[in-house]
Amino acid sequence: MAVFTLAQVDVSGVEPMSSSSSLDCSVLVLNRFYMAIRVVDVRRAMTLLYRGCAEVITIEDDQYINYDFENWCELSDLHSMEKQLGEDYIKTPTRELQVPRIVRLVLYDRVPKSTVRFNRKTLFARDSHRCQYCGQSRPMSQLSLDHVMPRSQGGKTTWENVVCSCVGCNSKKGGRTPTQAGMKLLSDPVRPSANPGITVTLKDPRYSSWKTFLASAGTIT
Repeated sequence: MAVFTLAQVDVSGVEPMSSSSSLDCSVLVLNRFYMAIRVVDVRRAMTLLYRGCAEVITIEDDQYINYDFENWCELSDLHSMEKQLGEDYIKTPTRELQVPRIVRLVLYDRVPKSTVRFNRKTLFARDSHRCQYCGQSRPMSQLSLDHVMPRSQGGKTTWENVVCSCVGCNSKKGGRTPTQAGMKLLSDPVRPSANPGITVTLKDPRYSSWKTFLASAGTIT
C-alpha cells in the first residue's frame, strides 16, 4: 500500500485541467446508504479516504464501482499515464493521485438535514457572486454581506434580509435601507430550498456524476 501524508502533497508540478488548483475542487460525500450529505474540499476527502473512513464511488456503465485507498492509488497510476479532459490530479512525493468526485462514508448512516446552513459561502452562491445592487460579479475577496434592513434599525441576519454586495455599494448604502440610500435591489432575498453551492458546482461538467445522487435527494431544481 502506498503511504503518503497530506502535508507532503505538492501541487507545484501538476498541470490541473482547470483555471484553479486541483486542491480547490469539491467532492460530494455520501452516507453509507448512498445519500448525499455534504460537499467537502479535496484535502478532507483524501483524509477520509486514507484513514479508511470512506471509499471512492464512480459510475461506470450505470453501475456503482467502489474503490478503497489502495485501489484508488492503483487506478490513479493507470489514468495518470493518459489523462483525460476533466480529470484533476494532486501530486505526492511518489505519484499523482486522481481527485475523486464522490466519496462514500463506510459507517456513517445519518440522514442529511433538509435545511441549508447560512454562511458567507452559501449566500454568495445563492446570489451567484453578483452584487445585488450594481449587478457586477466579483471574487469572494471583493464581496461583503449587506443587511437590507440595517441591524441598527432592527434588521436580522437571515436569508430574507441579507444579500451579496460589492464593497463599493456596501459603503455607499451604509446604515440605511435601499430606499433611504436611493438604491434598488436586483431581486428580493429568499431562503433557498437546496444548497446553492451545489447548484453552482453542477454547472461545471466535471461534477456531472453528482446529479444521480442529488436528484434522488431532491436537491436539483
